[in-house]
Amino acid sequence: MIKYDPKSLKAEEFINDAEILETLRFADEHKNDMEYISSVIEKAKLRKGLSHREASVLLACEDEEKIKEIYDLAEQIKKDFYGNRIVMFAPLYLSNYCVNGCLYCPYHLKNKHIARKKLTQQEVANEVVALQDMGHKRLAIEAGEDPVNNPIEYILECIKTIYSIKHKNGAIRRVNVNIAATTVDNYRKLKEAGIGTYILFQETYHKESYEYLHPTGPKHNYAYHTEAMDRAMQGGIDDVGLGVLFGLDKYRYEFAGLLMHAEHLEAVHGVGPHTISLPRVKHADDIDPDDFDNSISDEVFCKIAACIRIAVPYTGMIISTRENPQVREQIIRLGVSQISGGSRTSVGGYCEEERPHDTEQFDVSDNRTLDEVVNWLMSAGYIPSFCTACYREGRTGDRFMSLCKSGQIQNCCHPNALMTLKEFLMDYASADTREKGEALIEKELANIGSDKVREIVKERLVKIENGERDFRF
Repeated sequence: MIKYDPKSLKAEEFINDAEILETLRFADEHKNDMEYISSVIEKAKLRKGLSHREASVLLACEDEEKIKEIYDLAEQIKKDFYGNRIVMFAPLYLSNYCVNGCLYCPYHLKNKHIARKKLTQQEVANEVVALQDMGHKRLAIEAGEDPVNNPIEYILECIKTIYSIKHKNGAIRRVNVNIAATTVDNYRKLKEAGIGTYILFQETYHKESYEYLHPTGPKHNYAYHTEAMDRAMQGGIDDVGLGVLFGLDKYRYEFAGLLMHAEHLEAVHGVGPHTISLPRVKHADDIDPDDFDNSISDEVFCKIAACIRIAVPYTGMIISTRENPQVREQIIRLGVSQISGGSRTSVGGYCEEERPHDTEQFDVSDNRTLDEVVNWLMSAGYIPSFCTACYREGRTGDRFMSLCKSGQIQNCCHPNALMTLKEFLMDYASADTREKGEALIEKELANIGSDKVREIVKERLVKIENGERDFRF
């Protein structure tokens, strides 16, 4: 039997099937043990996180009173680490050419009726201008895996183009990258290109299911894919983002695997995941989510989010426009700290007046504009943040984590959120959004702990009003 070892660099040792199955058995045995569950919740209150086994017991628990405790704690931990800020971003699809045969993605090689498209550098520039005109400062670029159409050189050229575009007061200040698993050398090139976080969804941690769902193409290689984050870190990328596609396999198995991956990164590199994303299988072109019999309810989805938040308290949690506004509202409260807004999941979609569907990777369930999403967040008591300061100030990897775990990151993030929100209000917001935003900023100034910092922020807000941009702590 393969031995479980979180410090191993072999996928089947740090994501160990026997350990996950034993964890699920343990969770079933203890899910009604209120004394044990109370002790785990008490441990979670220390804000040091939980093991995959402890968190799995909380996920299995069905006691309504304990679930409420878990939700309340998740909400409080989220506030402790991230305050009431929600970071905004948008995906940018560069190409849907792909050589893989993934059964859940319409970009799969055998799909002959989807329109294939790859952006030229001029089209990338046009998309960036459209995104800047919405108010975005942070992008996550996406592309199918195709060594001929989408080689690393193409991705690097696109990143260079994105960073080069300055339109009116707009600028993309952080580019995160969500592309296929690659080599240490290629990760080094991405690092040198100035990327923020490298994001790669595992899709499923269950090896047998993984190989079934990826029947052809380089993505079929479970170990190569699962070990990608280690290669990324070896290549100098110190902020990586995990995620599984919930609905492909049993959610409790995926949950345990996801936390084991986080534990592995911490054990080997001293830095856990910068982000954890929470996507669910959605309808797209020739993909029907009903074909997958592991779909999860909104209630279970929210429970997963709450348990991740208290198990990995320092990580940023991401929810996309795959989810409708009602689910997004629920799940933000339970731990999500980053959301997309005004997203289009088609190649070249931002330049189209009407939302195109012919090249979409998945159906978007939240079709509101970025301005509408910002307005909604502020009405719910959140600060929409367009901050990218940590990445540009070198607060990444273990430096970011130490600041985050100690709570000191708030001293930077809260003022930066207010200043970047002010930029959005001045340059892009509707009249109603601007009015709400100005009132929110005025109110939140009082929550800046340092008198000196508060005065600096006030001075900079006036400068932003007068046309200056890009202040940061």
